[in-house]
Amino acid sequence: MADSAQEPADLGATATALREELAGLENERVREINARHGDDHAVNLTALRGIAKRLKTQPELARVLWDGGDSAAKLLAILLSRPKQYAEEELDAMLREAGTPKVHDWLVSYLVKKSPHREALREAWFADSDPVVASAGWALTSDRVVKKPEGIDQAALLDLIEARMQDAPGRLQWAMNECLAQIGITNPELRTRAREIGQRLEVLKDYPTPPNCTSPFAPIWIDEMVRRGRAG
Repeated sequence: MADSAQEPADLGATATALREELAGLENERVREINARHGDDHAVNLTALRGIAKRLKTQPELARVLWDGGDSAAKLLAILLSRPKQYAEEELDAMLREAGTPKVHDWLVSYLVKKSPHREALREAWFADSDPVVASAGWALTSDRVVKKPEGIDQAALLDLIEARMQDAPGRLQWAMNECLAQIGITNPELRTRAREIGQRLEVLKDYPTPPNCTSPFAPIWIDEMVRRGRAG
């Protein structure tokens, strides 16, 4: 069934049937939990992944599901997609249409980070006036810091974080904080400064953290990853 060619009418019928299937899986308890994080879908993600596993990769169906779809349909579309199937302009439009944090995060993690356009999008989004779009640019920058730090001025990133993170909107602040932590974790030369910035700004210092999970407060996050031997 993977990548099987379908006529537009067949794709539309299949997408409609899948939306109905997703609607039948909605659970109000799941919706309530997701709403706490700004998400609006009510489908258990394990069940959603099960549907994607059944369907396998279907790029054309993914496009139809995304267009006009709710959050659950968009999440399924991402799972059915191939990163290389989307042009730079399409990915930019999709990010701006993502709406909820989960769709935004999956789009960046599953498609953009594996796209041949990831660096161009990183640079464009990083400077975007929309803080949600900018947060994607920061997320991609954190990925560069970890995986391919050459060419990234990490000291300049710390300057920006120090100046802007404390007053940044929620999702942008979270992405900047992740970048701060990853610099501290992976760059021994800047670790002390990264920790000091985190201590002074106190961003996410009191974030409720479940047992056996690492706090997102940058100094604690940095120290814990260094302790585990995951540092640079």
